Amino acid sequence: MTLPLANLRVLDVSQIMAGPYCCMLLGDMGADVVKVETPGAGDQTRRAMGFRLKGEDSGGFLALNRNKRSVEIDLKHPAGREAFYELVRQADILVENNRPGVAARLKIDFETLHAINPRLVYASISGFGQTGPWSRRPGLDLIAQASCGAMSVMGEPGGAPMKSSVPFADLGAALFAAYAILSAVIGRASTGLGQYIDASLYETALGLSVWESAEFWGTGRVPAPLGSANRMSAPYQAVRAADRYMVIGAANDKLWRALCEVIGRPELPRDARFVDNVARLKNREALIPLIEEALAAAPADAWVERLLAAGVPAAPILDYGEALDTEQARARDMVMEIDHPVEGRVKVLGFPVKLSGTPQQVRRPAPLLGQHTGEVFRELGIPDERLAGWREAGAFGS
Repeated sequence: MTLPLANLRVLDVSQIMAGPYCCMLLGDMGADVVKVETPGAGDQTRRAMGFRLKGEDSGGFLALNRNKRSVEIDLKHPAGREAFYELVRQADILVENNRPGVAARLKIDFETLHAINPRLVYASISGFGQTGPWSRRPGLDLIAQASCGAMSVMGEPGGAPMKSSVPFADLGAALFAAYAILSAVIGRASTGLGQYIDASLYETALGLSVWESAEFWGTGRVPAPLGSANRMSAPYQAVRAADRYMVIGAANDKLWRALCEVIGRPELPRDARFVDNVARLKNREALIPLIEEALAAAPADAWVERLLAAGVPAAPILDYGEALDTEQARARDMVMEIDHPVEGRVKVLGFPVKLSGTPQQVRRPAPLLGQHTGEVFRELGIPDERLAGWREAGAFGS
């Protein structure tokens, strides 16, 4: 089965998370992704995380780099750049996440590569974008979450600032970049030309702050932390049952009344403090203890079952051990096992969206460092003697 992006070649000149995740998404849809790595070291994520597998590559690297081939090229070396330019000539897309200015120093910036291949769609993912007074600052998910305001609204009221453990700035930047890349590829069909894409973790995190910015502009008040509660509706948060926490999303008056019937408090909707959503938001601190008092009569799973039967959104709060083993995760193929040449059978997350006609495939596990260097260049028609000359000159490391 031919996948939708099977005719596209991507050069992944990125490392760690945002760039590699973006390129993996393209690879999952069929693109031929060639990961360009520093000889002898490779992507920093190969050695990341606080636990080891059988081989030298980390679980994080395996999770972010399936459906790719790896080549080692020393981009600081003239022979390495010569070899790299041969890849560029036949590429459709390039993704890099160096700090602004580094690509130009390496002579792999958009202007240089556009002259070699005018059809190239070139995406840069950085911390703060390529322009502006913060552009040269180091870019990390943590820094983006702090700088965009997100950390100021996370955690409990009066508590220390917190960040989201799920790195939404990194992963969101990858998604926005993939969306922009495919838009540029579609546009290229009309113009014949590629273009430059400037994506950043900061703008991603700020761009996702739709509720918080709307609250600030609408009220003039700086949004504050709400714990697990919601800015738009109440009750819409974590609450304690007899045995554990669960969540309830009674996001409108109909659901609120149904919730009160299920928990045996049918009088609450008639209380002036809780008569509508505006009142419930204003009096949330009084409302939640009353709900938890009723929920203390039974375990969370029992309440979830009753609430769902009444049409009220509810769920237990699962840890990752539980979440990865639910019947829903299994039904949706969200845990897959793939073969790796060193690790054997390894579990990876499945595809988060499904295509009916051309479903994604795991065609390759995460590559070993430099595993496909010779293979990729031979496919380009580079003769062995030229490869040998590059190797002798140091293009692929010492």
